[in-house]
Amino acid sequence: MAPPNNPVSSITNLLRCSSLEKCFDLCDGKLSVNGLPLLHDVPSNVTFTPFSSVCNESMSDAPVPMVQQVQALSHKGGFLGFSLDEPSDSVLNSLGSFTDRNFLSIFRFKTWWSTQWVGTSGSDLQMETQWLVLDVPEIKSYVMILPIIEGGFRSALRPGNDGCVMIFAESGSSRVKSSFFNSIAYVHVSENPFNLMKEAFSAIRVHLNTFKLLEEKSLPFVVDKFGWCTWDAFYLTVEPAGVWQGVKEFADAGVNPRFIIIDDGWQSVNGDADEPNQDAKNLVLGGEQMTSRLYRFEECEKFRRYKGGSFLGSNSLSFNPQRPKMLITKAIEVEHAVKARDKALLSGATDVSEIEAKINKVKQELDDMFKGEGSALPNGNHENCGCNADDYGMKAFTRDLRSQFKGLDDIWVWHALCGAWGGVRPGATHLDCKVVPCNVSPGLDGTMPDLAVDKIVEGGIGLVDPSQAGDFYDSMHSHLAKSGVTGVKVDVIHTLEYVSEDYGGRVNLSKAYYNGLSESLSKNFKGTGIISSMQQCNDFFFLGTKQISMGRVGDDFWFQDPNGDPNGVFWLQGVHMVHCAYNSLWMGQIIQPDWDMFQSDHVCAKYHAGSRAICGGPVYISDSLGGHDFDLIKKLVYPDGTIPKCQQFALPTRDCLFANPLFDNKSLLKLWNFNKHGGVIGAFNCQGAGWDGNLRRIIGHPQCYKPVSGSVHVTDIEWDQCKAANGMSEAEEYVVYLDQAETLLLVTPKSDPIQVAIQPSSFEIFSFVPLKTLGHVAKFAPIGLTNMFNSGGTIQELDYYVAGDVPKARIKIKGGGNFLAYSNVAPNTCYVNGAEAAPEWSADGKLKLDLPWIEEADGISEVIFVF
Repeated sequence: MAPPNNPVSSITNLLRCSSLEKCFDLCDGKLSVNGLPLLHDVPSNVTFTPFSSVCNESMSDAPVPMVQQVQALSHKGGFLGFSLDEPSDSVLNSLGSFTDRNFLSIFRFKTWWSTQWVGTSGSDLQMETQWLVLDVPEIKSYVMILPIIEGGFRSALRPGNDGCVMIFAESGSSRVKSSFFNSIAYVHVSENPFNLMKEAFSAIRVHLNTFKLLEEKSLPFVVDKFGWCTWDAFYLTVEPAGVWQGVKEFADAGVNPRFIIIDDGWQSVNGDADEPNQDAKNLVLGGEQMTSRLYRFEECEKFRRYKGGSFLGSNSLSFNPQRPKMLITKAIEVEHAVKARDKALLSGATDVSEIEAKINKVKQELDDMFKGEGSALPNGNHENCGCNADDYGMKAFTRDLRSQFKGLDDIWVWHALCGAWGGVRPGATHLDCKVVPCNVSPGLDGTMPDLAVDKIVEGGIGLVDPSQAGDFYDSMHSHLAKSGVTGVKVDVIHTLEYVSEDYGGRVNLSKAYYNGLSESLSKNFKGTGIISSMQQCNDFFFLGTKQISMGRVGDDFWFQDPNGDPNGVFWLQGVHMVHCAYNSLWMGQIIQPDWDMFQSDHVCAKYHAGSRAICGGPVYISDSLGGHDFDLIKKLVYPDGTIPKCQQFALPTRDCLFANPLFDNKSLLKLWNFNKHGGVIGAFNCQGAGWDGNLRRIIGHPQCYKPVSGSVHVTDIEWDQCKAANGMSEAEEYVVYLDQAETLLLVTPKSDPIQVAIQPSSFEIFSFVPLKTLGHVAKFAPIGLTNMFNSGGTIQELDYYVAGDVPKARIKIKGGGNFLAYSNVAPNTCYVNGAEAAPEWSADGKLKLDLPWIEEADGISEVIFVF
């Protein structure tokens, strides 16, 4: 058993580290930080090397100011390594132990997805832990242990006995072995947990020189716009008529999507047993396509057959909007019958002929539905008719979409990193490709069972030779770019680690593919047209993000529990938010966090909408045809399809870092962010479900699904994390607007915290705006449009000035609706867009105006209050 975490030296000894001294020391089996023993029982084969002794900053292509900052803070970090007697392709070693110390970590619960975990001992860690932050209140600091890449190996942490922190390093190939590691993990200390993330990832960026931080990259234009993804609306049945109908529904309701993502189902894929040049038939649900392979880079027949102008004008083709739901419902019936048969066989049944008959009957009914009326697919095909190719297929379709729906800027499509779920079909393209068997890393033994993994292992991956990765991506993307597609959602990213045996290991294989992808993005999609997904493992972030600047930070939005829990429809929504919030701590250093789509008519849609309103990323939904709550959508989105976005990405507040907001029965998830002229806190009740390491899945905790009380304070906002917000932190008084309660409060930095009780699957958004004294009497603060969830995000400009002896407040607000400000006195005069207006003022300080949406002014109104 490890000894308790007890300082051996005096407090003055603990603080002896200066800017010229290294903060970490490894001696006598103890890793100490600023003189405080942090890890005990460190094995004798473990080494610590200061950052400056390992990293050669002159070899990095990082910006000079970043390199200088890293050099200035290099005393705060260093590398852990270890040596073994025999080389191996997968090694496990203890880094030491700790007990009775709070930690926050992120671990992979599936191949693709990561989430938060807290505990107090090294033995509390989960398998495939991506990083670990220890709370060290004795020196008012935080320490990060970050497993990284060294040579051909990537690493992760895992639990050991008696509080031990184990590090697991693997190459992914039996031909790539090592027995010596000098810098397989990085440790860093900081007094501020948010600075800790910035400093640690900056140091590793300079050291590895294989990725870039978010601040070095441009963002895709979709980041501050509203969009629609086709996935939940159609699954694999997506076709031009359905996409057209979907965009039309939004436009008709006065909500114009600025981007759409045509998800899985548009590609030319088939199975190994199918005719080599024909599409797989009648695919509906996700899972059916996971052993299919790409056999051509162009769109599938459904989209190739589209004839330009088919949906334009009075003679446009009709489409039954119920068709996708009917196909999906029937396919689910098939799926349930197959599961019933498999369950019967597992139970020892010898005669399942009755179930087989039902399966065949329902399958035939599904086939008949595909053949029947309802689809609006035209019967044209340019390939054999001698027609102009530009009048058919994806190019004609995207042209027609933009012609009809003027605000539609971006049309993106989905593809897997290896092309399709099963890769590329050998012999079907000009590329050198073969089916490679999949070997799942033993590091994933403790993760959640996953249908996608099972199906990929079953079929193997048709892997294009890594030497042709650039040609592979350009072959796909150049066709798409010529067809009017402006970006891609790249999914199923972590399959490469399954197939690296013969390709120099997972690090080398990943480098080849990610470099090829980056080159194609630069050539075809302006370098920014990508959302990365199913990518939440450290080697993607350390190797694949030189070009990629946006990616998913949560797993999929599940509108119901895929494991069959009838109450998961509620509980899993909070789980999704926790994934996104805590993953943003590290992923947000490298990519713009994307909180994923949701459905506006879902039972928890408002809950999701509240989080998306302040997440600082894009807002997009996956509504089925006819399944919209436009009143809710309009609280997130302006009529022109832009959004009142926060200035940064949302992060958990400090008091949430070592808490469990999923099933500790007491903690709210609180998120902080900034608007241009104020700060914002979102408080969410996420209690009710979470990870079970023994069952290896996320389970419901119904005893936690109840109201939770908490507190919010102006100091929960990390004002120093935004240069533009530093001045706001110095305000003597703030006005706070509670979005759901529709309440205004006045607080100071010395006020008691605001107490709040949040119902299950509910939230409150607190907008903090500095109160400004105008003249001798007036105190004023603009809240913004209260018909939007992020009211403060609607304020574009704010100026206080004096004309003569008359104080004035000038505000530019985007959007139409209910403008609210606080003023302790009624203004003498008010002007809206140059015309005198009569605001409503009440003695409680509420100052209200109804503002129009003026299309010609991009929805922006100028309001001037004269006091």
